[in-house]
Amino acid sequence: MKLTKLRELGNGRAKGMLPVSGGEGLPVWSLRGRQDGPTLVLTAGVHGCEYVGILTLRRLFDSLETASLRGRVLLLPLVNGEGFFPGSKQMVPSDGKNLNRVFPPPPDGTRAERIAQAVVEQVYPQADFLLDLHGGDVNEAMTPLVFFPATAPEAAADQARSAAKHLEVDYRIPSTAQNGLYSYAAQTGIPALLMEVGGMGLWLREQVELELRSLQSLMGFLDMGPQAVENLAQKEARRMCYAEASGRGLWLPRVVPGQRVYTGEVLGTVEDLDGQELETIRAQWDGIVLYHTLSLGVSGGDMLVTYGQF
Repeated sequence: MKLTKLRELGNGRAKGMLPVSGGEGLPVWSLRGRQDGPTLVLTAGVHGCEYVGILTLRRLFDSLETASLRGRVLLLPLVNGEGFFPGSKQMVPSDGKNLNRVFPPPPDGTRAERIAQAVVEQVYPQADFLLDLHGGDVNEAMTPLVFFPATAPEAAADQARSAAKHLEVDYRIPSTAQNGLYSYAAQTGIPALLMEVGGMGLWLREQVELELRSLQSLMGFLDMGPQAVENLAQKEARRMCYAEASGRGLWLPRVVPGQRVYTGEVLGTVEDLDGQELETIRAQWDGIVLYHTLSLGVSGGDMLVTYGQF
């Protein structure tokens, strides 16, 4: 199975569909420059309620000057359309799976796994660099950040980390994840990043503009034409804490993203329906809150709050 031939629209622009076995394909857009250069793959909409990246890719496709572009930008603006249109949080509705947790996909899998298979087989081979655009889901409040792969092959990890410094986000997070669209790409040797901008089921024009500037800076870093702008204020996490609920209850956060917290400070509590405290989440060390869940009801294993030391 190969990428469907794209329909040329003129001025280096083309659109088509990425075939997915047993179901509807995914929209794929292409921006091709007049000079040879690398292929940058940009993906968005892996989670159906994360909106900033989807709109950013639409803006990029409409506005990028291809005359001065070196290489090609391949865009998948809506990877999980099945979840996007009904507003399904994180999951692909037909199989209830988180698309960003099914890499590498098994052969002949469910809908989410078949989407992942199409990306691995048809998109990865074309990528010299990959950036997956996310944002806090409808139940998450988050400060802008970028994850880079800490366990990928050295060359891919080093290039990804260097590239991350050119994105207009405050925090750079080393990640050991290996089962997502970007993280599995990194395991295969493709330099890759995951950028998080937005959250709470909202999008702002300022967030789209920030992300658009970040994409142009990334292209500059990759020597594709636009100007690279290194973000000297960006901080890299030395360690991270991902606090999870130990059981069911009502989550009551006491912090906001971007807030500095100190050792022993209460970050939130989990209570039962009668108001009895079941669990208190305290900071293990001084750090900065990066995101937390907005869901009132939580279950064991659910992420409550994440903070990093910088």
